[in-house]
Amino acid sequence: MTDFLLQYGLFLAKTITLAAAVFMVLAGLFSLIREAREQSHDHLQIKNINDRFELMADTLNHQLLDENELKQLQKTRKAEDKAKEKAAKKGLQPPRPRLFSLGFDGDLNATPVESLREEISAVLQVARKEDEIVLRLESEGGLVHSYGLAASQLTRIRDRKIKLTVVIDKVAASGGYLMACVADKIIAAPFAIIGSIGVVAQIPNFHRVLKKNEIDFELHTAGQYKRTLTMFGENTDEGREKFREELEETHQLFKAFVTENRPVLEIDKVATGEHWFGTRALSLRLIDEIKTSDDYLLDRSKDADIYEINYRRRQTLGDRLSGGLVKLGMGLRGGVEKAWSRQV
Repeated sequence: MTDFLLQYGLFLAKTITLAAAVFMVLAGLFSLIREAREQSHDHLQIKNINDRFELMADTLNHQLLDENELKQLQKTRKAEDKAKEKAAKKGLQPPRPRLFSLGFDGDLNATPVESLREEISAVLQVARKEDEIVLRLESEGGLVHSYGLAASQLTRIRDRKIKLTVVIDKVAASGGYLMACVADKIIAAPFAIIGSIGVVAQIPNFHRVLKKNEIDFELHTAGQYKRTLTMFGENTDEGREKFREELEETHQLFKAFVTENRPVLEIDKVATGEHWFGTRALSLRLIDEIKTSDDYLLDRSKDADIYEINYRRRQTLGDRLSGGLVKLGMGLRGGVEKAWSRQV
């Protein structure tokens, strides 16, 4: 009897474990399906930052203040709200400006530009002259044409005479600074990396390896400079010189763009490819103020309504399930492009 109960207990434990595993798999699958349905179309997410700040403050006040202090705080807030409402009805108080907070966490290909362009298009349709757009920018730079497009998206804001502020907490180098320089005001944390106004390109060449192993490689082009340097053919001094000319031309375009958007800079002094931390960047006039994005938004919340804007692109169930493979593919592609392309 004891042996039977023992065997039965083991069988029951295995059955429960298997059932639990199946349940977890099904629950995860249903969760993916539900999320895919919720994200079945492109959509704009809007969050009120003022409400978030007030909620955090209220949570702390309820823990730190006694009952009488809480009542006094609530009484003061009601009086302030009533006074504002009364002034607004009489037309004595202008409408509070609005601040639209956007984010850009750049990679080699400036991938977030696809969402940034939609966010800017949305905001420009409703922004008033007293409003402000703040871009929380983080980027080490990347492909010239990709970051050129990202900078052009920010130029759209300047062209509409809407105030643009760029805030950098960690890094805005090379292509990142190409974007930042468009702003009316650049703010950075004390140890944020700023600058790197230069162009770099690197190309591996396997010609000697192929030659040693008696492997032929043929490259046919139409146009004298269709291909200046190759990865597998034998490169020439003429090709190298032309490639360096193209790099210098790109650097001159970079410098001209920065000068146009930020004329206060001594461009030859800062366009050496070097980068500086925030405090030094301030003395070089690469930025205008030392402050973190958290402090800037918190300060502005006192006199402006802040809205965080995020454009979310449609993701199918297949997209989510194959996300890991896609990321791997992008990593491999990025490695090839990094080896081949000019970067800012």
